[in-house]
Amino acid sequence: MTAVLDAPSVLTAPPPDRKIKRQRRLAWIAKHSIAIALGVMFVTPVVYLVLLSLMTSDQALTADYWPNSWHPENYIRVFEVTPLPHYLLNTVVYAVSSTVLVLLSSVPAAYALAKLKFRGSNALFLLVICVMMLPPQVVTVPLYLMWANAGLTGSLWPLIIPALFGDAFCIFLLRQFLLTIPSEYLDAARVDGCGEWRTLLRVVLPMARPGIAAAGLFQFFYCWNDYYGPLLYTSENENSWTLSLGLASFHSVHHVDWNLVTAATVLAMAPLIVIFFFAQRAFVQGITLTGFKG
Repeated sequence: MTAVLDAPSVLTAPPPDRKIKRQRRLAWIAKHSIAIALGVMFVTPVVYLVLLSLMTSDQALTADYWPNSWHPENYIRVFEVTPLPHYLLNTVVYAVSSTVLVLLSSVPAAYALAKLKFRGSNALFLLVICVMMLPPQVVTVPLYLMWANAGLTGSLWPLIIPALFGDAFCIFLLRQFLLTIPSEYLDAARVDGCGEWRTLLRVVLPMARPGIAAAGLFQFFYCWNDYYGPLLYTSENENSWTLSLGLASFHSVHHVDWNLVTAATVLAMAPLIVIFFFAQRAFVQGITLTGFKG
C-alpha cells in the first residue's frame, strides 16, 4: 500500500541535472538564435577561404569544400612568388602613419567643435558633414595634378600627408563622443587653472580613450584595405605598392592558382583579425558610448 502511495511522488520527481543542463542549453540557443545564425553566416566564407588555401591548385577549381590533402606549404610559396613582406611593410607604414596623424589632427578639432563655444562652430560642423558626403572621385583630378607637380606621385606621400589635416569622419565620430563627457569635469579643470590644451591632454583624452580607439581602428582598417588611393598614386612604382594593390596584381598573374590567391588573401587578413580581436572591447565601447547630440 505504501508503494502505491509513493508512486506519484516518483513520477513527479525533479529531472536529473543532465536534463536541466540540456534545457538551459536549448533555451540559450533559442534566445541567441539570430546572433548564432548571423555568426555562422559571416564565419563560413572565412572558413571556406582558409580551407581553399590549403588545397591543391586542381582541387581549388572544383566544387569540393574540404581538402583531399592538406598543403600548408601554399603559404610558403606565396612568399616565393611575390614580395609580400615588402607590400606588408608599405601597408604598415601607410596605415600606422596615417592613423597617428589623423588622430593628432582630429582630436583637437573634435574637442573645439564639441566643448568650445565660438561663433561659426555650427557652420564648421556642417562643413565637416558636407566633406563626409563628398565623393573622393570629385577631387581626384586636381589632387593628382597637385601631387604630380610636386613630384610626389609614385610614393606613399600623397596618401600620408593629407592625414595632417584630419579626417571628416573621425572628427564627426570624436565630436559625438566628446559630447557625452560632462562639461563639469572641464569646468573644474579650468577653475584649477588649466588652459584648453592642458584640459584636453589631462582631462579629456583619458576619458575619451574608447572613442579615440574606435576612430583609430576605423582609420587603420580603411588605410589597410585602401585600394583606390595606392592604385592612383603608386601604380607606376611597384616599390611603393601596398597589400591591396599587390594582391590585385598577384590575382591577375596567378588567376588559375586559386589556392595561392586565397593563401595570400588570408595572410593579408590575418593582422586585421588579430588587431580587432584584442581591441574589440575598446572598439565596441567607443561605438556604444558615441551619442548623437546636436
